[in-house]
Amino acid sequence: MAVYTEVGDEELEKFVAAYDLGQVVACKGIAEGVENSNYLLQTDHSTYILTLYEKRVAKADLPFFLGLMEHLARHGIACPTPIKGRDGKALRDLAGRPAAIISFLQGMWPRRALPHHCREVGIALARMHLAGESFELKRANALSVAGWRTLFDGCRARADEVRKGLGDEIAKELEIIAAHWPKELPAGVIHADLFPDNVFFLGDRLSGMIDFYFACNDFLAYDLAVCLNAWCFEPDNAFNATKARALLRGYNEGRKVLAEEMAALPLLARGSALRFLLTRLYDWLNHPPGAFVKPKDPMEYLKKLRFHRSVKGAGAYGL
Repeated sequence: MAVYTEVGDEELEKFVAAYDLGQVVACKGIAEGVENSNYLLQTDHSTYILTLYEKRVAKADLPFFLGLMEHLARHGIACPTPIKGRDGKALRDLAGRPAAIISFLQGMWPRRALPHHCREVGIALARMHLAGESFELKRANALSVAGWRTLFDGCRARADEVRKGLGDEIAKELEIIAAHWPKELPAGVIHADLFPDNVFFLGDRLSGMIDFYFACNDFLAYDLAVCLNAWCFEPDNAFNATKARALLRGYNEGRKVLAEEMAALPLLARGSALRFLLTRLYDWLNHPPGAFVKPKDPMEYLKKLRFHRSVKGAGAYGL
C-alpha cells in the first residue's frame, strides 16, 4: 500500500456520499507497499480502506479482483470485502483514478515471521485455493514468463546501475527458466503476492489476507513458491527449512501437494524470485518523484534467486 494520488476534502466527501457509511471523520494515507494509493478512511459508522488504483493496475482487471474478494469472503476466507454504494456498485472514480472502498480487517502483520506464522499461512493458502475453485472469472498471470521479459526489456539498459553485471545475469536466468518452465500442473486462483505485510494476525491466529491485486489463474504450487520466498528466509537471506516445513504441513492439511508439484517447486521458487527481482528492479529505477513509499531493494531477491539456482530438489529445502 502507498499514496501516489492526493484526494481533496470536497471530492472525498462527495465520493463517500454515494454510500451509506455516514460522515467522514478522518482520512489518512497509508505509506506502505508500491502499487496503489491507499487511505485509512474513518466515518462515524466504522473504519474502511479507500483504494485508488494506479497505472500498473488495469481497470479491466478490477472486476476480477473485487469479485474474487467478495467470492472468497462468502466462502469463509478472512479477506477484505468491497463495499457497494446505494447504486449497487463497488467500483467508481475518484481524483481521476478508479477507486473502491474495502472493509477494514483487524490485526497486525508479523514483523518477524516465525514457524507458527508459516503454518497458519499454509493453512489459509490451501483454503483460499479450494474456495477459488468455484470462482467463475478468469485472469491470466500477467507476471509470468512473458511478463518477466517485458519488465526486463524496460530496465535492462540500466540494470548495471544497481549492480555491475546484473543485466547479463538476469538475461541468462530468464532464458533458463523460460526453457524449463512447467506446462502441466494443477492450476486455479492464486494470490501471487502473499507476503507478510499482506497477512494479518491477532495473537497467533491469522485474522485476514489482503491485497489481492496480483491474484490470477496459475499453478497452485507457484503460490507456494512465492510464500517460500516471502516467509522462509531470514533477514540475512539464509533459508529456514523449519519455516518451509511448517508452511507445507499447514498447506497439506487442506490440500495435498502432489509429487509433480513438489518436483517442480525449486524451479517455481527460482521463477518467483526472478519475478520479484524484476518488479523491484523496475520500481527502483522508475521511482515516482514525491511518492510517500520507498522502493524495496531488488538485491534481496537476487540473493534468493542464487540460492534456488543451487537447489537440485525439494529435499534441499528440508521438505
